[in-house]
Amino acid sequence: MGMTMTQKILAAHCGEKHVEAGQIILADVDLVLGNDITTPVAINEFNKAGCTGVYDQNKVVFVMDHFTPNKDIKAAEQCKQMRDFAREKGFAHHCFDVGEVGVEHALLPERGMVIPGDLVIGADSHTCTYGALSAFSTGVGSTDMAAAMATGKVWLKVPSAIKFNLTGKLNKHVYGKDVILHILGMIGVDGALYKSMEFAGEGVSALSMSDRLCIANMAIECGAKNGIFPVDEKTLEYVYARTKRTPVVYKADPDAVYERVIDIDLSAVRQTVAFPHLPENARTFDEIPDIPIDQVVIGSCTNGRLEDLIIAADILRGKKVAKGVRCIVIPATQKIYLEAMEMGLLKDFVEAGCAVSTPTCGPCLGGHMGVLAKGERCVATTNRNFVGRMGHPESEVYLASPAVAAASAIAGKIAPAE
Repeated sequence: MGMTMTQKILAAHCGEKHVEAGQIILADVDLVLGNDITTPVAINEFNKAGCTGVYDQNKVVFVMDHFTPNKDIKAAEQCKQMRDFAREKGFAHHCFDVGEVGVEHALLPERGMVIPGDLVIGADSHTCTYGALSAFSTGVGSTDMAAAMATGKVWLKVPSAIKFNLTGKLNKHVYGKDVILHILGMIGVDGALYKSMEFAGEGVSALSMSDRLCIANMAIECGAKNGIFPVDEKTLEYVYARTKRTPVVYKADPDAVYERVIDIDLSAVRQTVAFPHLPENARTFDEIPDIPIDQVVIGSCTNGRLEDLIIAADILRGKKVAKGVRCIVIPATQKIYLEAMEMGLLKDFVEAGCAVSTPTCGPCLGGHMGVLAKGERCVATTNRNFVGRMGHPESEVYLASPAVAAASAIAGKIAPAE
């Protein structure tokens, strides 16, 4: 019986020639990640267990991105605890702080810290993003993070898999965000529960790396353990531009076992919006009425990359955000911020009436810099729209691509990009 991509990576990291779905393994990790919400808990557990040092000073990464720049005293104390720990344990070079920080799941790929064949865990559910780079990556709890910091190992159950066979190419103004919202509309938020979402087919080559990062990022919204794309020329070009490490390429066996195979024609995917209060509530514009909005957020680990900002700026350039609408643009990293500035994108945003922020998760999780009041509606390029996710429990979040978000900001209502 053959193995999927995910199963091959897991087998290699636990010293076995073959693993099967449902098997419990103790795997070696290539990278351990934590942010300013989850890491303080992990540090406390690390200390409580009597651990003294981290297993590898080059393989533990702290990213202060959720409540930074610090919004209150508690947030400041949590970040101080991270800085002190990283300095004490000797990996301050991998503790990313204000001025060099970025949204974690945009920052690590940008810096070449994840490559094909890696096994990465992070105390953040959207760690599955790195499957776009053909790595096995998944979110874990803070206790697992603490154990992995100390030992370099993690217990995992090998997931079964669903294969998504992609064909065709995306139409104008349709992006990876529309693809994953389309999939969520098909299978639901529990449609891939503890499974590996494995993308394959000739349609993969038509997707940009930004599209793939967005799709893999939201695998967790389907309940998946991870999402993963095969290695191709775009993957290698992206990786070799950012690191000197040598990727390990794993390919699914021809006789790999999948629970389901789902065919998706990318040319049939349309601009899609997820209505409150679940990402699975996907609708296309033939079934969306006029819905006035109060706020637009363009950014996050899902859609804050340079390609996303270019898409939004092309729509906003020379136009104005509708009166009464707040449009917040958040480049995902300092490098993206700088590139957007050099390209004139930030000027386009400001002239259109947008507010441009330093890199932060900020409003995505209702943290700061864009929290919603009772009854307000927001179109966001973020990844979740649960009750109260961005503020008041009686506010509403609609998930969309940067193109739809920008068009909606101009229209003052949920609107397609044209």
